[in-house]
Amino acid sequence: MLEPYVKKILAAHVYDVAVETPLQYARGISERLGRGYEVMLKREDLQPIFSFKLRGAYNKLSRTSAKDRARGVIASSAGNHAQGVALAARQLGVKAHIVMGRNTPEIKVKAVRRLGAEVILHGDSYDEAATGAKALAKAKNHVLIHPYNDADVIAGQGTVGMEIMNQHPGPDAVFVPVGGGGLIAGISAYVKYLRPATKVIGVEAEGSACLQAALAAGRRVRLPLHSLDRFADGVSVAQVGQMSFKIARVCVDEVVTVSTDEICGAIKDVFDDARSVAEPAGALAVAGLKKYVNSHRGERGKGRKLVAVVSGANVNFDRLRHIAERAEVGERREAVLGVTIAERHGSFRRFCRALGDHAVTEFNYRYADPDAAHVYVGVQVASAQGRQRVLKRLRQAGYPVVDMTDNEAAKVHVRHMVGGHAIRSKPELLYRFEFPERPGALMQFLDGLGSRWNISMFHYRNHGSAWGRVLAGFEAETSERGKLSTYLNRIGYRYWEETDNPACELFLR
Repeated sequence: MLEPYVKKILAAHVYDVAVETPLQYARGISERLGRGYEVMLKREDLQPIFSFKLRGAYNKLSRTSAKDRARGVIASSAGNHAQGVALAARQLGVKAHIVMGRNTPEIKVKAVRRLGAEVILHGDSYDEAATGAKALAKAKNHVLIHPYNDADVIAGQGTVGMEIMNQHPGPDAVFVPVGGGGLIAGISAYVKYLRPATKVIGVEAEGSACLQAALAAGRRVRLPLHSLDRFADGVSVAQVGQMSFKIARVCVDEVVTVSTDEICGAIKDVFDDARSVAEPAGALAVAGLKKYVNSHRGERGKGRKLVAVVSGANVNFDRLRHIAERAEVGERREAVLGVTIAERHGSFRRFCRALGDHAVTEFNYRYADPDAAHVYVGVQVASAQGRQRVLKRLRQAGYPVVDMTDNEAAKVHVRHMVGGHAIRSKPELLYRFEFPERPGALMQFLDGLGSRWNISMFHYRNHGSAWGRVLAGFEAETSERGKLSTYLNRIGYRYWEETDNPACELFLR
């Protein structure tokens, strides 16, 4: 079944606009993995639009008839396909209309406009933008250029696989980011046809693992839109494409899912080795490669020559703060702890001495009790095992310790709020919320909350185009939990109750 796809890949028209990107040795990642691993990065972030997407877009548009081009083209996109279509349309003299979600990074929106396409902002996700694009295509008689569920688009993306196999004598595994599946379909078809022994491993964000869900079910499934991960916006897709899945279920060996922190750690890795700032979706394959290697360390005979596709570098500058904050945690190089120390002179010095040669990366504290001080502290460690050694050392020294390294409320909110316990006249329930980040989103969120319960605490973190994050306290009796939850469900945003979260208990209650 693969031969027709391979013929399309070999005949794809991409190099009028795309470049053959290098396969670069990642010395830092390779050395840190150790045991003879050789990691190569396929640098698709070096394309003219800083993403592989123009390959498929140009191949599709170049094969569209002159009559259809005259109707104008329309596409929906999280940003990179949009730039690919816009550049291809400009090259071929075609009018392009691009529908993008309102939470699309501004850098991508501006790039599309600079390329001469008309931008239409619609919805809060790729899937909502896609629905809008289909409606407009029908109403305006435009040609719809699908970002992944199209044979010519898949063939264009497949030229990445063709280049990898031309540049490398025989990789043991190729790691590919997965959104709608066009890239992994094209790469896996070519790689498996040419060298079946090479593994093709898909990598998805934990909140957008539509291919993993489809492979498990044996059919395409649709993930709920409200739960989609939007940090890696370029792969935030609810359902893998029909054509993509047809190829992937035959050619993809495995799918790895990674967390936001692991993605942030991979962005730092790419920067250290290539001096390029990958977007979250662009670093996805590197994060998956590292996780895969670490989970297979005890197995013998595993291949050591690995390739990861760095698929894009279109990231908003204002997101770098969040990425930098989470990278050390994602790499397991920082332990985030809640520690109780004596409230007296010299306690901080004694605490640091108990840490030994571990550097303190963060220390937050405010006086709240005459006897005990609760401190929020970041400690530099070399690995997850190093974190456990720090915990053991502190506990042996008599310090009560709460490990908050994987506590989302602590990492996003509490570290910025340490300031002593609140003085309240009524009981308080704490909730953490996430809502799609875009202009006006916070006001819409507040309007949804209404004024039925008094808000006793509110902390909002804006991370550019991902999710708006809120930690809020409500003056409410414990018996009102059910009513409050019912009320919050009507708002439609994701939420978690944090009333009993140890980080909140230590620092905010």
